Amino acid sequence: MEKIYITEQACSRGAPAVASPARTARGNVSRGIASRGIASRGNVSRGIAAAGLRGVAAALLGALLLSSPAAAEEAKSTAGAKETVVVLTGYHDDVVSPVVKAFETAHPGIQVELVWKGGREAFDDLAKPGQGGIDVYWGPSLENFPALRERGAFRTLSVDRAVLPGKIGRQPISDPAGFYEAYEVAGYGLAYNAEALRQRALAVPKAWRELADPRFAGLVGMPVPSAVGFASTLYDIILQSEGWERGWALLSEMAANARLIETGSGPSDTAAQGEVAIGLTIDFYPMSASAYGRAPVAFLYPTRTAFLPAHLAVTAAAPHAKAASAFAAFLLSQPGQEMLLDPAIRRHPVRPDAYAKAQPAFGNPFTPEADVTFAYDGGLGRLRRGVVVALFDAAIASRHAALSALWAAIRQAEAKAAANPALAAELAEARRLAGAVPVTAAMAADRAWLAGIKDKAARDALAAEWTAAIDTAHQRALATAKRIAAAP
Repeated sequence: MEKIYITEQACSRGAPAVASPARTARGNVSRGIASRGIASRGNVSRGIAAAGLRGVAAALLGALLLSSPAAAEEAKSTAGAKETVVVLTGYHDDVVSPVVKAFETAHPGIQVELVWKGGREAFDDLAKPGQGGIDVYWGPSLENFPALRERGAFRTLSVDRAVLPGKIGRQPISDPAGFYEAYEVAGYGLAYNAEALRQRALAVPKAWRELADPRFAGLVGMPVPSAVGFASTLYDIILQSEGWERGWALLSEMAANARLIETGSGPSDTAAQGEVAIGLTIDFYPMSASAYGRAPVAFLYPTRTAFLPAHLAVTAAAPHAKAASAFAAFLLSQPGQEMLLDPAIRRHPVRPDAYAKAQPAFGNPFTPEADVTFAYDGGLGRLRRGVVVALFDAAIASRHAALSALWAAIRQAEAKAAANPALAAELAEARRLAGAVPVTAAMAADRAWLAGIKDKAARDALAAEWTAAIDTAHQRALATAKRIAAAP
């Protein structure tokens, strides 16, 4: 397979674009927003106002033109027909336009045609023979990139790992085989209202587990994964960090302290407004709150979290491979990555050297002191996304009031059990039952089993069985807690 070389010399030359429902020359770009579909990084709307980008783009263009003899030579030699690069993307035009403008100014001999598609539509185009004439695939699609790689849809990218490490801490973010490369990352953590915590004499939590503390009762906002796309990944990060059984027990007890929220911006917004003190969320929302006109809120990455990437790739059938390589190199160049720092975009670059111009509050996930990652398995997370959604609905969302009452009863019984080893053992079993789910850790790690129930219909067939098992476990736990509380 032909390789596309991305080196520091090539980085000033550009990067590939993405495909959309209808190809358009750069001058007539549709300004609609693409659906994230099944493969999105949480169906988060990434579109934001482009105010302030023109100045950044103009400065960047000047820097690129001055620093790139190759680009200057290209400008002199392309008075005639321009080469085209066709880019398929799921990013909003407000993100795409400044990047494309900067690239085309730096490469006057290349024009970008954009195709906006996301999810299954993008996958279908890139999986068919000829790949719809697409040169570059660029966007947030955690499922599509690895699935298309397995179909031989991409050329390999050869990058300089001294400047593009392809990982954050212990967590890989780029394809180890080199078929697609991370472009930017989003992290998962806690939006918090410092004043609301101060009024209650509570410290800012540094770990997920702290949110199960009874002192946070009523102060936590948790997104519902069946309604908020990024939530299933957020909870899978906790499940992988804690272990499957311990993770579900933690989520169950956290939920007893929580208000369940069914909008993507909800955890951040409710924390900003003081309706809760802490919201579990993806960093995009609190980081871009001011750009959307929402109340600002602080944000923290707890220990053992993960950063999930958006990617780029050059297609195997790319009709304009040289122009595609230039576009890919531009996206990964230091100037291209620095565009992500603009307040109107606010994404985390994948180049450590791009953070030199970042504000201190922006956060740099590549600094050792900021390393809160672990070796999160994104492939496993993708496989069990549907299972996490279904189990959260069955064990938490569908019975939230009863679940909160169950944990209140368990906490009430703790004082009695503390002085009695026999009662303490019984209460420990009640705790286990309250946080248990009817899918074992072995099943949750069995990729063949997960693949077999990836289809929603297959999970729906198990829903009644799962619900009945949880009903029985919770009834037993509640009876035990009440009996212990009533003991003399």
